[in-house]
Amino acid sequence: MKKVIIAEKPSVAKNIADALKIKNRKDGYYDGDEYLVTWAFGHLLQLYDAKDYDEKMVGWRMEKFPFIPNEFKYKIKCDGYNRNIVDKGAEKQINLIKSLIDRDDVDGIISATDYDREGQVISDELFIHFDVKKPIYRILLNEWTEEEVKKGMANLKLNSEMKPLQDAGIGRQLADWVIGINLTSVATLRYGGTGKDRKVINIGRVLLPTLKIIYDRDKEIENFESSSYYKLAVNYKSKDNIEFETLYYENSSEKFEKKEYLDEISKILAGKSGVVVHKEIEKKREYPQPLFNLSNLQGYITSKYKGWTSDKVLKVAQGLYEKKFITYPRTASTVLEESLEDKARKVLENIKKGLPYENQVKFVKSKRVFDNSKVESHSAITPTYVIPKGLSIDEQNVYNAIKNRFIMQFMPVAEFEETKITIKVNDEKIPGEFIAKGRVEIVKGWRVVEKIDTKDTILPLVEKGENLDVTSSKVNKVTKKPPKHHTEKTLLRVMETCGKNFKKEKEDKDESSDDETNTEEMMNAILSGFSIGTPATRAETIKRLKDIGYIQTKGKSLITTELGRTIVEIFPAKELLDLEYTGRLEKTLSDIEKGKYQKVDFLNLIYDFTKNSVEKIKSDDSLLHKFKVEVPEGLEEVGKCPVCGNPVVEGEKSFGCTNWKNGCKYTIWKEDKYIASFGKAVSKEMVQLLLKNGKVGFRNLKSKKGNTFSAYFKYEKNEETGYFNWSMEFIK
Repeated sequence: MKKVIIAEKPSVAKNIADALKIKNRKDGYYDGDEYLVTWAFGHLLQLYDAKDYDEKMVGWRMEKFPFIPNEFKYKIKCDGYNRNIVDKGAEKQINLIKSLIDRDDVDGIISATDYDREGQVISDELFIHFDVKKPIYRILLNEWTEEEVKKGMANLKLNSEMKPLQDAGIGRQLADWVIGINLTSVATLRYGGTGKDRKVINIGRVLLPTLKIIYDRDKEIENFESSSYYKLAVNYKSKDNIEFETLYYENSSEKFEKKEYLDEISKILAGKSGVVVHKEIEKKREYPQPLFNLSNLQGYITSKYKGWTSDKVLKVAQGLYEKKFITYPRTASTVLEESLEDKARKVLENIKKGLPYENQVKFVKSKRVFDNSKVESHSAITPTYVIPKGLSIDEQNVYNAIKNRFIMQFMPVAEFEETKITIKVNDEKIPGEFIAKGRVEIVKGWRVVEKIDTKDTILPLVEKGENLDVTSSKVNKVTKKPPKHHTEKTLLRVMETCGKNFKKEKEDKDESSDDETNTEEMMNAILSGFSIGTPATRAETIKRLKDIGYIQTKGKSLITTELGRTIVEIFPAKELLDLEYTGRLEKTLSDIEKGKYQKVDFLNLIYDFTKNSVEKIKSDDSLLHKFKVEVPEGLEEVGKCPVCGNPVVEGEKSFGCTNWKNGCKYTIWKEDKYIASFGKAVSKEMVQLLLKNGKVGFRNLKSKKGNTFSAYFKYEKNEETGYFNWSMEFIK
């Protein structure tokens, strides 16, 4: 008997076939004595469209939403160019997989899709669609080298053990469908315009909070108020005639508001000398940045090389993974599982051969590299023992970054001396002190791997008690700069942590500086699952925001477009713009994966949120003024609608806004019970005055006690209910 192995992609199927020494390739699969190895092309199935459940959903109508099916169904995915027809390649492959599973000589199936939430769903949705009854097993690998494939085949799990991962994957899939279909539809109907000019307003669980991050930074820059301060730079000369620069400090600060004060000190310094009152030399050690996870790799590459996007980095890394050159790239971890010690040693021995610093590379097991407590599903990205050949330039850039970061972990620690010299001038008008800081590299260590240049300030040899002459002084004006626009590098960082535990000042540093600052705090956020999206989807989210026109790039900067800004400002379901809310949803999915939370409870939360959000959008009138409607033929304009500015006309039973098709609810009923209770009727003249002045006055009104009085009536919207109500103001 045989087993069918289903890989996620053809390239991975070939790696498995090669490892199992299966040479016989047929149309759509490899045929071996014990195994039939076939493949998907990512998702071969997709969830039904709304119109597949109900043909009345073909034309979007506001009253049809919210729309949540009682049971979700899958179909063969649509053609990429024409959504009305089936993807022929997917249909052919699905039929082939089904025929292999149904063969009489097949007694089981092995799922060999990627070991993550999405990979689990890619195979499981097929098994659900086929209603497979034969035993299903799971191979869980972090790389597709021959050695690992054989080891994985010897340690298969039952696919039923992966139920929590399946629940998280399908829960994510259904949540995004429900939110996307419902909120995109009603938002497009409400805000997208009409007719041929209508724009689709895309709304998504991950799209909007990511857009909000970029919007917030844009607004911060826009509202930034420039300010300045002053510094006094003073040059001293050592006995060896070496000049060096110091900064003047008072109360531990070198920043001064008044230039005149520093100008005065500068004048006093002319011809003076100072004495070295303190000299401190401290030896420091500097460790390399940790191994790459996907977000850090994307940040590093997009920052270092022009024209790269996060999406491109992921695609290149995925290709290297499928070619067996690197481990699984879609990871959030920056450390390795402790069980990978022997494998890491083997990889290191292989890739260090021939390096100019080979003799400095020594395998050491440390908690900085191997730590089970900090691994989230997958270990960090590393090279495999397979040495690549024939890489493209793009592949070389990504592979070398991963290889170098791995090698750095097993190099000597970089060491340097940090010197701080404090100088005092003996003059009561100069109460502060002059400080110079410098640094000297003692051991290059891991820094030789990428030839990282330093711009260290090297100070001359001076001793405590030594007198130094002032050679020059200068007052410098420093203008505070606004924060920089987000780049893909900084955006990925915020998405990864939902902005938690991340000190903004680190973000504002020079873009050329290393990316993985604040690592420990970031890891804590990642380990809790509190993030936007997953390592696999963040790049896709950024790309989608560009594609749908919510953001644009300017150099490496990401900036919101007018459409993007408008969506953030007017979208009424504010939870979807909230980083913490979205982070909690992602945390819940992570908890489902771990068996701590039930899929059904998560989906009920999503359904309630969607229903409430649909109602908020339906009653939102913030953009109604953008629709311009002409007075229908044969009718006369009574006045302008106070909500949207379009004409109000008289109908048979009411006076109403002509913009009703786009959702304007402004209506005054002729037989209004409230007005009738005062013995009055709604007339054309009354409505004209109301629309012109915002209120209309009545005399001889009758109260319930029979008293007569005069009052102004206003017709105002209740913001909580969305409906208009009358209010009264007495005329004295």
